[in-house]
Amino acid sequence: MTTPNKSHGRKSIAASLKPRSLMEENRLARAWTAQIITLFPNAFPGVLGESLTGKALREGIWQLETVDLRLFGEGKHRNVDDTPAGGGAGMVLRADVMGRAIDHALGRGAGPLVYLSPRGKRFDQQMARDWAALPGVTMICGRFEGLDQRVIDHYRIAEVSLGDFVLTGGEIAAQAMLDATVRLLPGVLGNADSTADESHSDGLLEHPQYTRPAEWQGRAIPDVLMSGHHGEIEKWRRAQAEALTRQRRPDLWEAYTRRSKGD
Repeated sequence: MTTPNKSHGRKSIAASLKPRSLMEENRLARAWTAQIITLFPNAFPGVLGESLTGKALREGIWQLETVDLRLFGEGKHRNVDDTPAGGGAGMVLRADVMGRAIDHALGRGAGPLVYLSPRGKRFDQQMARDWAALPGVTMICGRFEGLDQRVIDHYRIAEVSLGDFVLTGGEIAAQAMLDATVRLLPGVLGNADSTADESHSDGLLEHPQYTRPAEWQGRAIPDVLMSGHHGEIEKWRRAQAEALTRQRRPDLWEAYTRRSKGD
């Protein structure tokens, strides 16, 4: 039998036959914590275990714990889903099964409950900043046709979407959202100032970036970037960011101009 929690970070745990009481002695104090309720705990940490997020995970700046939904399933086969009430295609995650998994997760804390759903509020940079300011977040990865609505209503779960498309499950969305959030935690990025000029940091898309060689395939780095005149460079970057946003994301541009006018 596997454990309902799989922890990633500086400390690890051994297998146990007492799943409800695992990890109380292993959680890292003061580390930002992500809990993931999922049918596929082995999908984590995935890419989050690489690069800067992986380094921060190993250093204990944040920690990742998975709750294996299958272990809370019904019967010998630990069923987690059933046919939709009223008929229809596919299967729906059961309320009683998910409720047990959520209660287990809530007993450990780690921030608000979020259900990754294509009908939820679209995830954005501001949401990432808000989550980074919390002690952590608990994510529910959907599967099949979705989750029994009674669970969402009972626990007052926030529904969040990665975008206007449908995935086979919430695991990929969870990793993308966690990457966007974890990189904002103090100490994760080598240069904290690097987040200031990124796309969406101030409502605009990021300006173009260049580096050596000075000329490639007949294309040169814009002269202003080689001038050493920081005021002119800043003006050029701002103009480029505004032009790109206006062209590619009219929705962001409209919101940006409203804020600039103080509306």
